[in-house]
Amino acid sequence: MTARRYLLGGALAAALLFLLLARWVLSGDSTLFDLWVRDTVHGWASPLLTRGMLAITTLGSEYVLLPLGAVLVWRLATTGRPRQAILLAAGGLGAELVSQVLKLALHRPRPEVFFGLVPAETYSFPSGHAFVATVFYGLLAGILMTLVPSRRKRVYIAAVAVLTGGLIGFSRVYLGYHYPSDVLGGWACAAAWLTLAKL
Repeated sequence: MTARRYLLGGALAAALLFLLLARWVLSGDSTLFDLWVRDTVHGWASPLLTRGMLAITTLGSEYVLLPLGAVLVWRLATTGRPRQAILLAAGGLGAELVSQVLKLALHRPRPEVFFGLVPAETYSFPSGHAFVATVFYGLLAGILMTLVPSRRKRVYIAAVAVLTGGLIGFSRVYLGYHYPSDVLGGWACAAAWLTLAKL
């Protein structure tokens, strides 16, 4: 009971953080921070780094998450882990739905993309890549950790999931698809979603 209470408290804290970020963004007070970080990150640009960021951002796209998720859900379901299959499918698809609803509700325009890339058509806050990809890889890490007896390997799996979500979020700022506050909002949503998934 105590563990569930801590998890619920963590989810509420992450949700409160998201609400504070949304208020910060909608008031316009995040503008100076967003532009400063965008300009600073863009100042690091190089052809090699840009290719790397394009590859990383693809890991958070529907072109990777949907087929990978379908294969993993099928594999879990056919190997006697239906609850984990449902968790991964419902968690990932639910995060995508919530992301789209929040974008429509808050309707923050996108920033101008860099490197001549094709602009995204959806709204900007929160970052769907930061939210949905972090949820997907976080849920996957949680499932894999239940299959590994070694504590060291569980820590490694968790670290890889955190790093993946972090890099995907960073790639969105680097490529110009999102403001930094969009990514922070996406991560806050992911933290709340993943915490609720543990209840």
